[in-house]
Amino acid sequence: MKIMPNRMDRGFYQYQEEFEEKALEVLRSGWYVLGKEVSAFEEEFAAYTGAPYCVGLASGLDALWLAFRVLGVGPGDEVIVQANTYIASVMGITINGATPIFVEPDEHFGIDAGKIEEKITSRTKAVLVVHLYGMPCGMKRITDLCRKHHLYLVEDCAQSHGACCDGQMTGTFGDVGCFSFYPSKNLGAFGDGGAVVVRDEALARDFRMYRNYGSEKRYYNKVVGANSRLDELQAGLLRVRLRHLPEITKERADIAEAYAKGLDNLLIKLPKLANHTTGVWHQYVIRCEERARLIAYLDEREIGTIIHYPIPPHLSEAYASLGYHKGDLPVTEHLADTVLSLPVYNGMTREEQDYVIAAINAFQ
Repeated sequence: MKIMPNRMDRGFYQYQEEFEEKALEVLRSGWYVLGKEVSAFEEEFAAYTGAPYCVGLASGLDALWLAFRVLGVGPGDEVIVQANTYIASVMGITINGATPIFVEPDEHFGIDAGKIEEKITSRTKAVLVVHLYGMPCGMKRITDLCRKHHLYLVEDCAQSHGACCDGQMTGTFGDVGCFSFYPSKNLGAFGDGGAVVVRDEALARDFRMYRNYGSEKRYYNKVVGANSRLDELQAGLLRVRLRHLPEITKERADIAEAYAKGLDNLLIKLPKLANHTTGVWHQYVIRCEERARLIAYLDEREIGTIIHYPIPPHLSEAYASLGYHKGDLPVTEHLADTVLSLPVYNGMTREEQDYVIAAINAFQ
């Protein structure tokens, strides 16, 4: 049996007729940019998250860098962010000329809230929280810290559509919640796409202006903006998937539960959600001190896996100028050396799940 680390085709076939009907509807409409599908998706996704406003954008990275641009974070400012995130989180900061200040993660892969305050300086302007792998960070302490020190709070929700902390959905705790709709996401489009959710109407207006060349009225440009528009076709297809997101999320939770109950190997450490949080299992990330041997073992059995992520941003060649060296962030670096994502995808059969579980349990 061959099992891929991720399969997006099965998620399509589950709702094929609806996707195809919507695609033809949009194509036949003759309106392909910033039309009724985008507006409808923005309203529906805002309602789903519990945020008053949503603005569709071209990608999750655009959501991140535009968030800091709109908030006025730039050169000379510092943004505190967890070190074990995907590099796009950090790019959202540095594209604006600000400096990332890295904090080690906790045992749940999120930022260690107990280590944030010691990193705050007179230059600190914001905290960027990343709900990695669909596992929410504990937000109460973080929101309290941001209020205490008058800092902006931005949430990277690229992997956490529908995840909750204390019953509140990720993306709605801070000033801006940033989402990606890359095809592999739980709420995935069929190409690139992204969005922000905000509470403040003026911020929402600014995002709409920045995404469209800095223009509120055609050919009248108030600021140097971007071309970052969620297109009509992707918005329409996202509306279809959003209708099914609760069942999509439950299916992934069932797979995670099967792994949690079935996996039993002393060489493997399983993921654990923080108290008072509900995850959506964008990835099911185990840890293994003998990861290379485990990967080779699973490859022999045609079980695909992915490392999220093998090189932390502070050691990336792209950020060599920041001056970090191996050993500066040992917790993050140890995670990079030991994490491994098991296959989790909508449409994964119980037979496939059992095959993965049996193979890992037999690893020694």
